[in-house]
Amino acid sequence: MAELHRPERGLLREVQQLDRYAKQISFGPIGLQGQARLAEARVLIVGVGALGSHSATSLVRAGVGHIDLVDRDIVELGNLQRQVLFDEEDAKQGRPKADAAAERLASFNSSCQVRAMVEDLDRWSIREIQTLPDLIIDGTDNFATRYLINDFAQSKGIPWIYAGGVGASGRAMAILPGESACLRCLLPQAAPAGELASCETDGILEPLIAQLSAFQVTECLKILSGNRDKVARGILTVDVWENEYELKLRGLSPSADCPACARQEYPALKDEPIRSMSLCGRDGVQIKPPAGASIDLGRLAARIASIVENLEEGPHLLRFTAEQCRFHVFPGGRALVMGTSEEARARSLYDRYVGIS
Repeated sequence: MAELHRPERGLLREVQQLDRYAKQISFGPIGLQGQARLAEARVLIVGVGALGSHSATSLVRAGVGHIDLVDRDIVELGNLQRQVLFDEEDAKQGRPKADAAAERLASFNSSCQVRAMVEDLDRWSIREIQTLPDLIIDGTDNFATRYLINDFAQSKGIPWIYAGGVGASGRAMAILPGESACLRCLLPQAAPAGELASCETDGILEPLIAQLSAFQVTECLKILSGNRDKVARGILTVDVWENEYELKLRGLSPSADCPACARQEYPALKDEPIRSMSLCGRDGVQIKPPAGASIDLGRLAARIASIVENLEEGPHLLRFTAEQCRFHVFPGGRALVMGTSEEARARSLYDRYVGIS
């Protein structure tokens, strides 16, 4: 990674930055050179909910120079217990998480460039990322997206940090393509949805999120600052309620049977996107239009104004209520239909009011 260069007129700013990161620079393994590497680095955070908002906060404060945020969701009151970048006003307005997070992060560190992408990551959108990140942080809540991150990262040789938790227990792992096992090595297939615990059934504690994101951020700083040899080579498992903390499977190697590591097949980059998906722990469904579809939010608003309630039109989001469900429609036609967890009903309502089929 190139050394950090600043113009002469930025001498005062350089001194100010050294003061800002003085305690971190004083930590020998990072030092001035490591801090310069952080300033040049780019991190992609997929999902800016609980894990993502914790990790983004720490990385911006640590001086990582470029942060890209991808999130498909809006802020709701139930997020505030564990999603530290949002407040009651964000929930009241139903702001897109990526936008609200980017605005808050910019107030923490003006030297960090934060870019918000309000969209659902799929095999098309992930390929549209113009500047590849140096590292990816997993802040998602579903294995379909995690497998997509895994396969994309493996195909590009990008390190990424997996984490997931429910209730009081969870696990996290740093994945180094070509050096360590990947997610598919450990979990060739996700368990059926009905067999998985979820935030809705088991709840989730904020201290668990803090523990997992602390691991993610620490491993991220090791990699980006040039201390790759210190990366934890195993799976961290924690239960904050039962006081259980363990790093398992130290030195786990890539599997000879893994389609991503061994055969470079990357199944998730070929899978068709899922058109509808129930939102984890929420009474809502995400609906995505067919590939190639498009929508003009202004024209949609004019068409449905007389048949829906509470119509709110903004530059990047259209909201309305119909048949006791609240719609949040984004450019391109993706929508969150809140008030039902039945995918069939959500798709029917979507086709009725948005009209892309």
